[in-house]
Amino acid sequence: MSFRHSIRVRYGECDMQGVVFNAHYLAYVDDTIEHWFDALLVPDLRAAFDVMLKKVTVEWTAPARYRDVVELDIGVARWGTTSFDVVVSGRAGGRDSFTTTVVYVSVKPGTHEPVPIPEDVREALS
Repeated sequence: MSFRHSIRVRYGECDMQGVVFNAHYLAYVDDTIEHWFDALLVPDLRAAFDVMLKKVTVEWTAPARYRDVVELDIGVARWGTTSFDVVVSGRAGGRDSFTTTVVYVSVKPGTHEPVPIPEDVREALS
């Protein structure tokens, strides 16, 4: 993995079982990906590159709980012509918690039209 982001679990993110409610894991992943793009893609490149989510899968191993610090590691697992797979692995309380695979499609900014992934984006995120 090429980037790490940390998020502390807030009380309101937990459900009646005392663990993070499942939808919040995807919010953690989205926040991590945004920080990753901002850290590795220069502003001009960031403005010229856009993606749309095609598919996301989440596999849970152990729960995250209130006040845990969730450490999220992120990297590209597969490059295609117009799509790529981003894997985000989360650890909470010193144990593996979940793994998420997000499939993105590169689109022309301001449209939904798939376009090839720019080479400089591949280099920056690899």
